Formats: sequence, C-alpha cells, structure tokens
Amino acid sequence: MKRLSVLAAAVFSAVVGHAQPLPVTTPQEAGFSPEGLQRLNAFFEREIKAERVPGAVIAIARNGKLVHYEAHGLLNKATGTPMPKDAIFALASMTKIMTSVGALQLTEDGRLPLKSKLSDYYPGFANMKVGVPQSDGVLKLVPQERPIFIHDLFRHTSGLTYGGRGNHPISRLYPGGTDPAIEGNTQAFIDRITPLPLAHQPGTVFEYSFSTDVLGAVVEKVTGQRLGAVLYAGVWKPLGMNDTSFNVPAAKKARVAMAFANNPLDGKLQSIPVIDKETQSDCGGACSFGTVGDYLRFGQMLMNGGELDGKRVLSPQTVAHMTSNHLTPEIKNMVAAVEPHRDGFGFGLGVAVRTTAGLSAVPGNPGEYTWNGAFGTAFFADPKEKLVVVVGTAAPGDLRKYYREQIQNIVYGAMVK
Repeated sequence: MKRLSVLAAAVFSAVVGHAQPLPVTTPQEAGFSPEGLQRLNAFFEREIKAERVPGAVIAIARNGKLVHYEAHGLLNKATGTPMPKDAIFALASMTKIMTSVGALQLTEDGRLPLKSKLSDYYPGFANMKVGVPQSDGVLKLVPQERPIFIHDLFRHTSGLTYGGRGNHPISRLYPGGTDPAIEGNTQAFIDRITPLPLAHQPGTVFEYSFSTDVLGAVVEKVTGQRLGAVLYAGVWKPLGMNDTSFNVPAAKKARVAMAFANNPLDGKLQSIPVIDKETQSDCGGACSFGTVGDYLRFGQMLMNGGELDGKRVLSPQTVAHMTSNHLTPEIKNMVAAVEPHRDGFGFGLGVAVRTTAGLSAVPGNPGEYTWNGAFGTAFFADPKEKLVVVVGTAAPGDLRKYYREQIQNIVYGAMVK
C-alpha cells in the first residue's frame, strides 16, 4: 500500500509539473510581496466587473521559476465560458519575436547573413522607389540610396510601412497588417507590396512595418518550407510549445479567447481578423496563436541565453546580439511612436530594447527587451531582474495599451528585492 501511495504521489507530481510551464516557486522566495501580486488580481477584477475586458491570463517567472500564473474572467462572453490558463490567444505582433528567432537560426547556420540584400531572395524589392511627399500632396518617387538588407527587416529600418497607421500618405497605400495573409499566399503578399513606394530610404528610420512578414517570407525562400513548419521544428517543438501555431486546429478552437463584439471605449464594432477568417499564409509579423504558458517558455529560453530544459534554440552570443540596440544615432528612432511608454527604447533584432534608465512611462532596467500584440497580448523580459512576464487578453482596441502599462507598474511595484 505504501508503495502504491508513493507511486500515486509521483504520478500526481508529474501531472502537476507538466501542467505548469516552468517549475514553481513562492512569491517570497522570488522576491515578491504576495500582497503586491494580489494587486494584479484586484486590477483585473475591477476591469472585468466594469466590462472593459472579457478576461485575462498572466504569468510571471523570476530566476527561471513560476511566481504567478492566474486566469481571470471569461474566455468568451457570448458563451459564458470561464477563462482557463491554457486559453489560446491571437498573438499578433508577438509573432515577430518568434519569426526573428527562426531567422537567426538560419544566420547561425550560415544561410542568412544580416548584410545580405533582400533582393537576393525577392528581386522585386530592388525596384521599389522611395516616396517623398511634396508640398502639393504629390508623391515624388526617388531611387533607393542603398539596398534593403536583411538586417533592416529585423530592426524595421527597411523603409516599408503598415497600412492604417497615422496620416502618412504612403501608409494609406499599404494593406492592413493581417490582410495579405488572409487573402493569399506568400508570393501574393510580395507581389502586392513591391509595387508600392517605400516610406523612407532604407536604413534611415525605424518605421514599424511589414518588415518581419517579409523576413518570414525570406525564411520560407531559404528553407523551401512554410514558416510554420520551420518554427515548429526549430522553436515550438523543442520548447514544448504544444499550443502554438499559425492556424488553430478544430479540436482546440473552443479554447480561443474572444474579444467583446464592441469596443468598450467607444461602442464601435471590433474584431480579431485572424479569428474571423483563417490565414492562407504564415505571416511572420502578426498571425500566430498560442497560450501564455507556451510563450512564457519561449521567453524563458531567451532569458536563459537560448536554452530551456536542455534544448538549445540559439547560442548565448546570438541572443545577446538579438537583444542589443541596433538603431545607430543616425537612424531616426520612432519606437515610442508605436507605443507611447517606449521612450528610452531602441530596437534590436525583433525586440524593442530599453537603453536608458528613466524616460519610459513604466519601470524597468536598461537591457529589458519586449514587444506586444495588437490584439491584447504582451511580453517583456528584464535580464537584470531575471524576470519574464507574459499577458494574454482579447482586447484589440486602445485599452490593450493601458493594460500593458498598468501590469508592468503592478509587477515592479510588487518586487521587494
């Protein structure tokens, strides 16, 4: 009987351990105040009660161990389904970091040099002109002063842009972030944007853009595989990210977090396009899905210098290069134009990087790297504090930016050592 009890305990321990994305610790052992972390629960209780967000999942790791992992509210208000910890979220631009890691694996293989020309892979980019707005509103088209490099795709200095952002006349010519992937395959996307003008000379301005989508297309060109297959083999499978993909399988669709039908700020209709209609291609900039737990493991891999549970994804040197600022003083830094609390940040190879203490609207340390998703997800990692935080909400409106800031304020406010 005693032997059976020990066996049962071992099985239970294995099941519980498997259910958690990382080994578990207590807030006190990790240097957090339990009362401080309780403010996260109280915050979401207020927001959910006010019907500003359906629900949320948040995970915090420090020193490689899980400190806080909670689900709040509803997965889907229409069905009344409670939010589970393994809810699947549309990750939007948090896809960019994973795509960048997949591309850097090719760089480590000697197959994708950062200073190779984009036109070596897709010749149409060599013919793109730069649009210069004139006083009469006409766009003057001028040649590129230098080619677009793969390096430019990683750091958003390609001159490309996104449609529907700001009042830039060239932005109005571009499609929305997920539109090309919903409408067609990778080559159709390339054929759609290469006839358009660039918003800036390559290498001169950080302009948030389709750069990472193009980087994903380059990964496909180099490997001869779809981006999802590359990321599955090189990132998702080794890290045990079993719920991360570009299209959610039918058996898992009931776990997808759904936004309110109307934006709680203005009452206008809102949606998450990649949920409403499946993508036809694996867009590296905005189209993946995954759980908070999966992404926490991905973030911890980066924090560990490219390795988790004995599985190496990148070398420590590559991760250090990735998470360093790659915007030179000559490059116009527009990172804070994307997210207002990003003052004091530069940009590395797929992640924003904090370069200065202070300036930002949220606490943190130089070396922090981060990026978030337009449908309500967030990720940041602070190497000095050995801290990794992942947040999932289905909030495609402007409230998502409010949540990013408040969560970071609460997390650092709960740290006592």
